[in-house]
Amino acid sequence: MFHPRRPWAFAPVPALLAASLAAAGGDAPAAAPRRPDIVLIVADDLAAHDDLRRFPNLARLRRQSAALTNFTVADSWCCPSRATILRSQYVHSHGVRTNNPPGGGFERFHARGLDRSTVGTWLRAAGYRTALVGKFLNGYPATAGPAYVPPGWDDWRVPTARNLYRQRDYVLVERGERRPHARHLDDVLTERATSFIASTPADRPLFLHLAPVAPHLPAAHAPRHARAFGRARAPRTPSFGRAASRSEPRWLRRLPPLKPGEVRRIDRVHRARMRSLLAVDDMVGAVLRTLQSTGRARDAYLFFTSDNGFHLGQHRLRPGKTTPFEEDVRVPLLVHGPGVRPGRITAPSGTVDLAPTFAELAGARAPSFVEGRSLVPVLTRRRVAWRRGMLIEFFADRPRHRPEGPDCDTRTRKGCPLPPTYAALRTARHTYVEYATGERQLYDRAKDPHQLHNLAPKTNKATLRRLHAWLTSLRTCRAAACRRADRG
Repeated sequence: MFHPRRPWAFAPVPALLAASLAAAGGDAPAAAPRRPDIVLIVADDLAAHDDLRRFPNLARLRRQSAALTNFTVADSWCCPSRATILRSQYVHSHGVRTNNPPGGGFERFHARGLDRSTVGTWLRAAGYRTALVGKFLNGYPATAGPAYVPPGWDDWRVPTARNLYRQRDYVLVERGERRPHARHLDDVLTERATSFIASTPADRPLFLHLAPVAPHLPAAHAPRHARAFGRARAPRTPSFGRAASRSEPRWLRRLPPLKPGEVRRIDRVHRARMRSLLAVDDMVGAVLRTLQSTGRARDAYLFFTSDNGFHLGQHRLRPGKTTPFEEDVRVPLLVHGPGVRPGRITAPSGTVDLAPTFAELAGARAPSFVEGRSLVPVLTRRRVAWRRGMLIEFFADRPRHRPEGPDCDTRTRKGCPLPPTYAALRTARHTYVEYATGERQLYDRAKDPHQLHNLAPKTNKATLRRLHAWLTSLRTCRAAACRRADRG
């Protein structure tokens, strides 16, 4: 049993990996260093604007880590985003466009054979002991068999689709067996994760992909957290409840005002999400304590991020995601490990970069289809030629687009705004969006951080043509061509 509030502290870390030293022109030590352990923790629906300072373990991790402040998702929707994390491909390449078949979900991921080559198979082939503990892809295990375990994973503890977000009374597929559980899911995942770390032989490196369900709605909390955040309110940003101007796309202009009851519900959703995150905070603390107690902390990298963001009343949007606004597409990335100095890193980066980063750290071979970049040069603050823009996509498959989650009223459509299919280009300063309807958005986030003023109608045609050409090259790129296209 883990202890939720026991404090932890990082052990000292070496200056750099030998590979990073060699790439920077330095001298590597004569003896090859131990290959690092890698832990990836992926929350569900945690936005970059969510306040991690209110969670003790996450706050401490934030102070002692590099924080990538321009880190974005490839798609602000669970399955497409998680497929990108696993394979380092943009959504138009891996083809998992939604959470449900036929256009998405685990069923499409498996039918296309994508689970045969993921970051799990790459690192396992390089000698790592691998584990996936927590949420995998929506709909798992679907048509693959009731206790299917994909290639590449030595340890597998994944909840099935039924009642996944309730956090109680669920079934885990554990090492090829289906086992029912009644206890809080994220607590059980914490115990499985720490057990994996503790049971891995000291001379073998490990890769742990740990994916709690929180704070995804309905954001069920652990019983011990029932009284937390009793008076918290959702942030009242300048965009909260604000009506869209005439320059905005039709799907946004048609949103009705937030009624007082809806605002109260938004505050309740906010409190529920904060309470549910306390179990994730306990999870982070337990993982770090286990790395220390097993002697692994010195050579371990820990990455903490989310599969997508979440909006709560901004732009009159009821609780949800899938839009190109910052609340939905920008997520936290905290990184601690050898050679990673605390502080802000502003280089454009995203979930498409995680798998090649892990491959470089592990000395593994990444396949030729990879479209992201290794973040190792950025994390070690080497001067390298880097990308100028990130691609974000969303596919609203028609005619029937099934919304996600219990927060969506399928009759009135409240709580589940459905923007048309779009692609967006996000640079260090600007966000440019093209919808399937022909409508466009352009925001200067330096002057307009809350994205209140769509500049597209007033922008000269030559600039729009250049942005369109750049975005087109990204949304049609494949493999290595994406690393040329992202430079503009």
